[in-house]
Amino acid sequence: MCNSLIPAAYRSLGADATAGSGRSARQDYPPAPEPLPVPVIDNHTHLDFPDGDSPVAIAAALDAAQAVGVQGAVQVGCDLESSRFTVQAVDLDSRLLGAVALHPNDAPDYARRGELEEALAEIEQLAAHPRIRAIGETGLDFFRTEGEGLAHQRYSFRRHIDIAKRLDLTLQIHDRDAHDDVVQVLREEGAPERVVFHCFSGDEALARICNAAGWNMSFAGT
Repeated sequence: MCNSLIPAAYRSLGADATAGSGRSARQDYPPAPEPLPVPVIDNHTHLDFPDGDSPVAIAAALDAAQAVGVQGAVQVGCDLESSRFTVQAVDLDSRLLGAVALHPNDAPDYARRGELEEALAEIEQLAAHPRIRAIGETGLDFFRTEGEGLAHQRYSFRRHIDIAKRLDLTLQIHDRDAHDDVVQVLREEGAPERVVFHCFSGDEALARICNAAGWNMSFAGT
């Protein structure tokens, strides 16, 4: 069961974390930036990703973000464990909404274990929660997966598109070294009404395709 003291990608400036060796590992973060001129929502966060060994409350991470103008966030799942976490987390703080899915690099692992169909069925069940607003992150990743795993990725991506459309949810896309194939699948399946290319890594041609189709692009981490 998720609780309010869970690993999050934020810790107070200068907080000490206990390293696995038993030593005290000091992790210093830069000062908080100036508040943004307009309030925004973080479209893609992973509050279940630990930062060192010290758990941090969801509220602490969101308080820090809110202090500089980030009024809320979308907590994103990328496998069953993190998607279950997401459903629990969105009930802990009204500033959180959620997305659930199987990451394209995880889909082949579920398939090899004979668990892909069961996992996709659970994703759809989790997505029915009223504070889940997106299916993601899903898509194609040809950088880390090859061979028969690519077929499992494509199948999983198509299934996620179907879930997003039937539940009227936004589709959050992970696209790495697979631009043409992602567009092809979206066109063949019919994209949901709302699409976000998370951490856009495409070229001008892909950006023009997205713009023409009304698909949003996130230029995070650039």
